[in-house]
Amino acid sequence: MQGTVGELGEFGLIRELTARLPMTPAVELGPGDDAAVVKTPDGRVVATTDVLIEGRHFRRDWSTAYDVGRKCAAQNLADIAAMGAVPTALLLGLVTPADLPTTWATELMDGLRDECQVAGATVVGGDVVRGDTITLAITALGDLQGRRPVTRSGAQVGDVVAVTGWLGWSAAGLTVLQRGFRSPRAFVEAHRRPEPPYHAGPAASELGATAMVDVSDGLVADLGHVARASDVDIDLRAADFDVPAQMADIGQAVGVDPLVWVLSGGEDHAIVATFPKSAPLPARWRVIGEVVRTARPGRGGTVTVDGAPWDRTAGWDHFADE
Repeated sequence: MQGTVGELGEFGLIRELTARLPMTPAVELGPGDDAAVVKTPDGRVVATTDVLIEGRHFRRDWSTAYDVGRKCAAQNLADIAAMGAVPTALLLGLVTPADLPTTWATELMDGLRDECQVAGATVVGGDVVRGDTITLAITALGDLQGRRPVTRSGAQVGDVVAVTGWLGWSAAGLTVLQRGFRSPRAFVEAHRRPEPPYHAGPAASELGATAMVDVSDGLVADLGHVARASDVDIDLRAADFDVPAQMADIGQAVGVDPLVWVLSGGEDHAIVATFPKSAPLPARWRVIGEVVRTARPGRGGTVTVDGAPWDRTAGWDHFADE
């Protein structure tokens, strides 16, 4: 489609975007009214939200609009899965300059739609306003389907720590892009379009997970949230992490220990959980450590690697100095 979103107008743009969306059985009423109606057979709604700003969370010279749509949907839907819930719906708040090509907006919606379909959800509504910088505000909803929510606060001393999904791939891909390259392609694509293991969240709940979180800001940082909420410490074993040979090659080329990407890199949206030692974990889960008793009751939250503090970058912080 030719032209800009300004030429199409607010309501024309909304019609163009919503026309691209299928509805799932969970949606009783989709876009077009004052609000959507999403069924909640469980009686409880799991909800999360994120904001992405051009220049900080994505760059148009690095990612297509379709990539951005896939990525911003993935990071929200992964939060739903990490509670042990099944994603059902997503809402988009889009702030855009009037001169944005209409095709960029429609390709963005295509990416959102396709990532939602991977997770079994759909876009049910949102809002469009004019602004100077492209900003995406995403809200995702989910259904526990009768399961208890798996929070960050349930880890118990003696639990194992296990992860499923990629670790460090997005960070390695970002490093490649920052140096002006576009390959190895697998790592660049991992940064552009993360692939969260959505089904692993509800499955982990069924397996008896005591605490769970998706890895959005870095494994050490996100497990730190679990440790603090549960008032425990967590020790990880470096030898239990899988560092692909190609990631090691990238690290050697740019002078970075790839373990830094694995432990500190975010945006892969792997799912990490704590389980009782007796839990029958399928092969997709890799045990990487254990929950240990804190030496500071009431002040737990330390994550160590092989018993020693991780003294390198812990993970992403929006308000840390760059």
